Amino acid sequence: MSHDFVKKSLTRRGVLKGAASGAGAAVLGAGAARAQGPDPLITEKQDWATGLGDGVDATPYGLPIKYEDDVVRRNVPWLTADPISSINFTPIHALDGTITPQGCAFERHHSGAIELKKEDYRLMINGLVDTPLVFTYADLERFPRENRVYFCECAANTGMEWAGAQLNGAQFTHGMIHNMEYTGIPLRTLLEEAGLGAAGDLKDKWVYVEGADASSNGRSIPMDKALDDVLVAFKANGEALRKEHGYPVRLVVPGWEGNMWVKWLRRIEVTEAAVESREETSKYTDTLADGTSRKWTWVMDAKSVVTSPSPQSPIWHGRGPLVITGLAWSGRGAITRVDVSKDGGKTWEPARLAQEGQNKALTRFYLDTVWEGEDMLLQSRAMDETGYVQPTKHQLREVRGENSVYHNNCIQTWHVKPNGEAENVEVS
Repeated sequence: MSHDFVKKSLTRRGVLKGAASGAGAAVLGAGAARAQGPDPLITEKQDWATGLGDGVDATPYGLPIKYEDDVVRRNVPWLTADPISSINFTPIHALDGTITPQGCAFERHHSGAIELKKEDYRLMINGLVDTPLVFTYADLERFPRENRVYFCECAANTGMEWAGAQLNGAQFTHGMIHNMEYTGIPLRTLLEEAGLGAAGDLKDKWVYVEGADASSNGRSIPMDKALDDVLVAFKANGEALRKEHGYPVRLVVPGWEGNMWVKWLRRIEVTEAAVESREETSKYTDTLADGTSRKWTWVMDAKSVVTSPSPQSPIWHGRGPLVITGLAWSGRGAITRVDVSKDGGKTWEPARLAQEGQNKALTRFYLDTVWEGEDMLLQSRAMDETGYVQPTKHQLREVRGENSVYHNNCIQTWHVKPNGEAENVEVS
């Protein structure tokens, strides 16, 4: 153990001890009371230590304990006319690390989550291929597979914030995102199985992917991306996909907007040109200030958010040591740096990355600091391996205006008050 580590530990212990007495006792509440005398939770035998717990078969599929029942997906009822074509949000404020449990991972449906048995599943590859093919689920299991961790972010994530601060919680401003380990087959493997000779020069070719649900959600993907890192996935975090995430098979399009990650994948067609479907013309294009729209904005640019402290995760422990934490990601590669500001962007401190940034995956960052009850305007700013720096909202508006819905990757601000509560504010 290094001398520096011992010194830091002692210093932090001293701060904690000091906070539990004197002025700090007022904000620590129950913690201060425990410091003043024997703690019955330590000195007295508790109920859980006097009897038997549940047997090993009590929950054949493990569930979260009831004390964590607030860590759930949530929707915003007024966002859409009906939950059948709607979205809910990952509770990012309550999670740590980077892997999102499937049960917490956000949902986006255009006609509801369908139930499709593996035995009834079929995947067709047609169009400009040498041999049109139809695969069963069992067929797909016989192909060589890969495991990759990627984030999936809806293009509308943070979309309500273009005109100003709207929703009071990281779950609602940034929760249209999840990060999971996917198991699947490279799309290029299946395309090569069908043969691409009939397509001729692949430089300008596309693939059109379509889902099996009633919305027939379909998107065009350039051939170079299809042959690069796209996966046809049938597992997430080691287990079968959940119904709401496309069971039994979905597409994974790393770094690109979530609408392209077609669920309940039923058809892959090799085409001469983009199909120009509804989801890539009337939707998922970015309206600019002059009323025109830019298209083919697939990539999710570098972005970050402080998840705690935040409106749904206030500072409950009072003054003293504080861990500021959040998430950063980029669809162009790995996150290399995250800075945190406590004063609305006037000054910045480099955060500690929990581990080296991974390609097109979430990165967890921490800033270990001390809070003395002062007002804070918390921000985070991400940088990726291409050198891209996350913009302020003002910088983004200068280019895009306020009419857009999609691809808002601006710096987010939380106002942390002296009582530890936080709210969504705009410092652009």
